[in-house]
Amino acid sequence: MQEMLKVQDLWVSVADREVLKGVTFSINYGEVYVLLGPNGAGKTSFIMALMGFPRYKVEKGKIFFKGEDITNKDVYERARLGFGVSFQRPPTVRGVTLRKVTEIISVEEEKVRDFSEKLNLSGLLDRGLNDGFSGGEMKRSELLQLMAQRPDLVFIDEPESGVDLENIAIVGDAINMLLGREDRVKGPKRSAIIITHTGYILDYVNADKGFIIYDGQLVCGGNPRDILAEIKKYGYRRCSVCQ
Repeated sequence: MQEMLKVQDLWVSVADREVLKGVTFSINYGEVYVLLGPNGAGKTSFIMALMGFPRYKVEKGKIFFKGEDITNKDVYERARLGFGVSFQRPPTVRGVTLRKVTEIISVEEEKVRDFSEKLNLSGLLDRGLNDGFSGGEMKRSELLQLMAQRPDLVFIDEPESGVDLENIAIVGDAINMLLGREDRVKGPKRSAIIITHTGYILDYVNADKGFIIYDGQLVCGGNPRDILAEIKKYGYRRCSVCQ
């Protein structure tokens, strides 16, 4: 399988505080990885740094996407190359409707309308972006925007956060639809990095590999369900020691 993203010895700081400490990581085309770790471990910092948000300053290391060094590229350049992100807490934008946002992102109006029906968002298209949306509606709104954008590599931050059990199943189905995992034979397969600290999303999305981030370091990797079972039994600290 061909490598899509490669991260070499990445050190990142936020307001002069180290949040990532020498992370080396890679993901191939069509693969889905999950990042597990306690709150404040560096999971979100990792994908924000990969997206190129200026608050996350790369002190050392390199980021390559499709063979190109993108370490110093801006957020909009990375988005054009094929990055997409679903935020844990997306902003509310009053006066700009969800429909308008999807129209800006995609010219395929019919497909967006089809996606919105599948995500049960048709009734929210003409409301302000995330204005009064529930947790589940926000997550589905984020996924609709990604479906309109059609990125090659997707970052999904805490898809279970603020979502009830019924909506987690809908969000899980939407992620599989977005990644092309509903049908493993036909259609393009997108790569994804999914952040979770509960692991609930693994009941709905079949990830290829799991990693633990602990204290800004990537401490181990393997079968995501095996890792989750170890975390439930021993906690993150034990995993960070055993690697």
